[in-house]
Amino acid sequence: MATSTPTDPDVRTPLPVPRARIGLIIPSVNTCSEPQFHHFAPAGLGIHVARARIVGPWQRPLPLMAEEIVTAAQHLADCGPDLLVFHCTETAMAQGPQGEERLLAMIREATGVETVATSQLVREAFQALGLRTLVLLTPYRSNHTIIAYLQATGFTVAHDVALGLQATAFSSVTPQQWVALARDHARCEADGIFLSCTNTTQIEAIVDIECALGLPVVNSNQAVLWGGLRRLRRALPPVLSLPPLGRLMQQLA
Repeated sequence: MATSTPTDPDVRTPLPVPRARIGLIIPSVNTCSEPQFHHFAPAGLGIHVARARIVGPWQRPLPLMAEEIVTAAQHLADCGPDLLVFHCTETAMAQGPQGEERLLAMIREATGVETVATSQLVREAFQALGLRTLVLLTPYRSNHTIIAYLQATGFTVAHDVALGLQATAFSSVTPQQWVALARDHARCEADGIFLSCTNTTQIEAIVDIECALGLPVVNSNQAVLWGGLRRLRRALPPVLSLPPLGRLMQQLA
């Protein structure tokens, strides 16, 4: 069996030392967020993850999930993150704007770390791009809670598609299928596309959808990476090239 020697590139090239760290609280079934964040995050940004059972058969009212969420946040806080993210779009939006803030306050109190939700960063992304009327595409069983949250925070859904999948099947939809869905369901009155979910391949479809439709696209993972970079950029080394994730990421240039 071949063994590494001191002259092997993977041995002598040191790994980047994180200059800032983001901690993600993700659903226990999520398999997409970790590889996507590690792939697209620029050098110097550390990504750390803790899991909680908060979707699918484990989704319950917030008071019943609170202890598990707080425990996950406290575990993440031990590694010294600069920012914590409650990283489940549907679960955060299901609480409504006031419930979302109660959830964030609970995590901040338990950890002493600045905390945001994916839903909050998605809203900031819409505002940065000047979006108000959206086409909503998701793998969820229903988009009712997403639409209610968006309407309560000042956005209009012109058309929506929920694929009706089980949480464990969200990642089975390919980027090409998300592009096709966006093409098939575009609406002339919409000024943007919202691909909602943290556990999908949607992030890989952003550029192709923007090229096909000429509309900005916001995805949950993309919005969190963008929002994290906005908040932590001063702590990071100069970003030589921004992740190729569409118009939203270009807002950082």
